[in-house]
Amino acid sequence: MSADLVRPYGDTTGDGMVQTSFTLPLPHDKRAEGAALQLAAKMGMSPALLVHAKPMGPDFTFFVVYGSVTHLVDLREVHVVEREYPLLSSADVNQAIRSHLQRKLVVVGACIGTDAHTVGIDAILNIKGFAGEKGLEYYREMTVVNLGAQVLVPDLVEAAREVQADAVLVSQVVTQRDAHIHNTTTMSAAFREAFPTGQVPLLVAGGPRFEEGSAATLGVDRVFGRGTTPGEVASYLVHELVTSRTRPDPRGAQR
Repeated sequence: MSADLVRPYGDTTGDGMVQTSFTLPLPHDKRAEGAALQLAAKMGMSPALLVHAKPMGPDFTFFVVYGSVTHLVDLREVHVVEREYPLLSSADVNQAIRSHLQRKLVVVGACIGTDAHTVGIDAILNIKGFAGEKGLEYYREMTVVNLGAQVLVPDLVEAAREVQADAVLVSQVVTQRDAHIHNTTTMSAAFREAFPTGQVPLLVAGGPRFEEGSAATLGVDRVFGRGTTPGEVASYLVHELVTSRTRPDPRGAQR
């Protein structure tokens, strides 16, 4: 087999074994278990073994199914978004802002819509940070405004205008019915309507369900997925707003 073609691994190399979980709108009984195995077969798992079934209330059942698939993954067809900027230390970030911008870089962050999960935005902004890295509040040359959860888009736009934000960071954890996509596109449209061309702050969205290559579709400048660290975000902001000098100054003539 070509090195570019791989199969899942379970017990032995190339055996194609996978494990998947799902919920069916059925009460837990033998019929529901049979339905779960039928679904697994239609997904290409053969043979399929039902390893876990648990009622979720009177009308739903959660299943875990284990089995072999014949599908191959062609690594030549896998496309990823490569990081196009260097990772900087906090000292380098501060030095770059101080030397090139000659003022503090202003960042506004929030969870918008009905999203009340602040873990993501806090991991990036709060000084305690994430994955052993300090959040953006730790950077001496940044002014960080964390608006918290369930922020209405008009309020976010007004806050960004009031503090003359260079960048707006939005975290979306709630993804039911593609709420994260709807909220982000609504937010980006509102900013482009409220600010003159060339003065829109850098718009950054982050969350576990975002596809990293979807920034253009969502109308934002960058999308960060799960596992993103504060250092990555800080380095990106410096790359876009400080050292590359490719974007117009969002504050226009006021600066």
